[in-house]
Amino acid sequence: MKRLVTAIVLSTLLLAGCAGQVDPMSTSQSVTPSTTDRSGPRAPADAVALLDEFGLEGKDTVEIIDRLDRLGGDDRPAGLMASVRPGELLLSAGAEEVSLAMPQDRFYLSVAPYVDQTHECFHHSLTTCTGELASTDVQVLVVDETDDRVLLDQTRTTFANGFTGFWLPRDIEGTLRVTYGRKTGEVEFTTDVDAPTCLTTLRLV
Repeated sequence: MKRLVTAIVLSTLLLAGCAGQVDPMSTSQSVTPSTTDRSGPRAPADAVALLDEFGLEGKDTVEIIDRLDRLGGDDRPAGLMASVRPGELLLSAGAEEVSLAMPQDRFYLSVAPYVDQTHECFHHSLTTCTGELASTDVQVLVVDETDDRVLLDQTRTTFANGFTGFWLPRDIEGTLRVTYGRKTGEVEFTTDVDAPTCLTTLRLV
């Protein structure tokens, strides 16, 4: 466990992810090839106290992300910062920070389609990011352009925070198309080690 004694970690997480409201799918779903084990890395022993404090005890990295990303407004845990990186989930509260490993074969991408309002984001913040279209049904098509394989084609309901999350294969280049009523948007994405985990540039027109 890394113990930081300054406020640098909080400001870093805020700048790297979403810092608040936007400017004037029911659950995240894995779309990786079928495997026998969908569980994520277990939390290290030095993270137990922090997880217990916020009701996340006993959960692995995947379960923590899936739970926190569905929350919005007052349901979000006050005082907890959670930043999704390609290789780790950083959790911070006060002067304490812990790092939880991400699955080696999966990449988490959280997407906030929008019509009128959006914000800049690179590393998704599970406890501060907010998108325009909360609890909204959208049709989603995800294609792996490396082999033209359709990874997902279904209706999803965005989370209470206006995002919808995807567990994708690592090291692919793909396209994501979202349709909302008569409006449609499409954007390219990657899932490599330097890729953003927060996508807020998908405008529906």
